[in-house]
Amino acid sequence: MENFVYFNPTEIYFGRGQEEKIGEIIKKHGIKKILFLYGRSSIKKIGLYDKVVKSLQEANIEFIEHGGVKPNPILSHTLEGVRKAKEFGAEAILGVGGGSVVDEAKAIALGVIVGEDELWSYFRHEKEIKEALPVFDILTLAATGTEMNGNAVITHDETKEKLYISSPLLCPKASILNPELTFTVPKEYQAYAAVDVIAHVIELYFSSDYCPKIQARFIEGLIKTVMETTEAILENPKDYQARAEFMWASTLALNGLAQIGFKGGGFHNHLLAHAIGGLYDLPHGACLSIVIPAWMKWWCAKNPSPFERFAKEVFGLSKAEEGIEALKNWFKKIGSPTSFKEAGLDEKAVEETAKITVQTAPVWGLDKYYNFETTKEILMKALS
Repeated sequence: MENFVYFNPTEIYFGRGQEEKIGEIIKKHGIKKILFLYGRSSIKKIGLYDKVVKSLQEANIEFIEHGGVKPNPILSHTLEGVRKAKEFGAEAILGVGGGSVVDEAKAIALGVIVGEDELWSYFRHEKEIKEALPVFDILTLAATGTEMNGNAVITHDETKEKLYISSPLLCPKASILNPELTFTVPKEYQAYAAVDVIAHVIELYFSSDYCPKIQARFIEGLIKTVMETTEAILENPKDYQARAEFMWASTLALNGLAQIGFKGGGFHNHLLAHAIGGLYDLPHGACLSIVIPAWMKWWCAKNPSPFERFAKEVFGLSKAEEGIEALKNWFKKIGSPTSFKEAGLDEKAVEETAKITVQTAPVWGLDKYYNFETTKEILMKALS
């Protein structure tokens, strides 16, 4: 294994009823005023909004609300949140919702410190993050792992760039994970979530120069758990144990444990998928299921060994190509698109995606792999 230092400062409160503790958790950190961030109507429909408000009031936590976070959070709404938080004097940000809400909470937490005009430069990786407000969250959709990492993704409304920031300073102080809060997640979003979780762990598994066996086995176990629990959830959305295992697998997939000890590698599929999502505002998991099989076919020629292992250990197949096709078929089975055309996009979208990919690849440290011609070649494999 390569050298590494592993550190994760996030405290996890897992299980039924944990959301009722949010007020006392925030109070424990000496915080008295927060920005309360959420999406649209879902947390009110399931009764979570009322529980959060009650808990905050009982703990004497003052708050101002900022609702309306989009599934692909945008910079303009983030900057509105920054202004609200600063005017109110918020000492922390509470995000209640899925990964998009928590990501925007982190961006606002940074924006309050660095200012509205400077925030996007951090997404361009032009400046180092040195400080941010504390972030807390209650998760209602397991997918991104943002509840236990320092990453956040935002789309620039005007340029359509979908970029990320990353710093231990953005790790939530505490995250609440109650599987019951995910019972009402629509089936298509459960499918997209499963794709996202799998994508997080296969990036380095396939693209690194060296993958430790312990990490390979850990990743393969996570993938099989995600597949099994997703199928159980789609059959019975209120299967608590399936929801619980899926939720924890999602957290483990991107809390850093599945990414240590590797030599080299990068988040290639996320680079491509973010380009599609930024341009066409499609769900992130749907973008990933479009690009992953195409990218796998392209990269397999460079390094077939991990693809052969993947086919054998995950699907019980002998050939790399069979494993790629099996994963693609599983994406289809759960209802996630595997081509541009299935998502209502044509060859023009392929070209536009290739352009944005080349433009943003340097931010990901992957520009040596992706010129326009190469990127279009990969994406054309996903056209239909």
